[in-house]
Amino acid sequence: MYDRVAIAKRWIEKGYNPNKVLNSVGLAASTYYHNISNNTRKADQKTKNRVGRKIPGYSMTRTGEKVSDEQVKEYLSELIAGDGFPYGYKKLTISLKEDYGLIINHKKVYRLCKELNILRPQRKINPSRPKNLAKREKVTAPNQQWQADIKYGYIAGTDQFFFHLSLIDVFDRTIIDYHVGLSCKAIDACNVLKNAIRKRGLVPGMKMPVVRTDNGPQFTAKIFAETCEKLNIEHERIPVKTPNMNAYIESFHAILEDECYSRNEFRDFAEAYRVIAEYMDYYNTRRIHSSINYMAPEEFYQQIISRQITGQPLVA
Repeated sequence: MYDRVAIAKRWIEKGYNPNKVLNSVGLAASTYYHNISNNTRKADQKTKNRVGRKIPGYSMTRTGEKVSDEQVKEYLSELIAGDGFPYGYKKLTISLKEDYGLIINHKKVYRLCKELNILRPQRKINPSRPKNLAKREKVTAPNQQWQADIKYGYIAGTDQFFFHLSLIDVFDRTIIDYHVGLSCKAIDACNVLKNAIRKRGLVPGMKMPVVRTDNGPQFTAKIFAETCEKLNIEHERIPVKTPNMNAYIESFHAILEDECYSRNEFRDFAEAYRVIAEYMDYYNTRRIHSSINYMAPEEFYQQIISRQITGQPLVA
């Protein structure tokens, strides 16, 4: 019957008399139009259920490397905080192409700017949270300066990125706390900071460390500023395009890439989480550093606070 309906439909669409066509193929008019109506509804439903192309979640560089959308958002935040202001999304697109070598169009930049709420008509400057720029300072003991940053990893098995936020004590090189997840929001950065305070046994009334970060959205968020204020922690942010001001956490992430990420092709997030957790334990408790008397970070920290040894001052 469906073949006869299709044949009749084809001839009727060509302009032949419907009654003659239906009589010739042996179909009742009610049967024909009932089937045509059902097919139309099914086609409309398929069109309604059809979704657009899945957003890949990354952009490519001119050298063929994948850069996650979250990393692009960080670039945009830095451009807005620095030379990008008061650029609109089209000028930001040019800056991303020239400064970071991205292959990206203005439509995607518009979408990412909208997600960050930094489109020009929406941009707000809050004078109650002024930017505290980082300055070179001498560090002579643990818990004087901590540095935090986010590294992006890739899961080959599921073709998705994950986030690794780490907090390092620049004096003893310990990664005090970290977050690994498929997302990384300001609340996650706040939790890492709170956990680090707890692990180091710092309580109200004690001198708190200075926390240094870049200008990523997790660190410029209102909730992160409020958490630092509540903990009586001074938060300073490095100037735009000066990663050397965050050298200790950048150095750790380079080690992490060389000794962990580049040696593993993760099948899924569970495997990535397990491998990273094992490496972080190794880094803190067993990996020796020439800059801290050829000790592991936690051993060096324990000997410093028990005054068995004295470390060399450094400038960070």
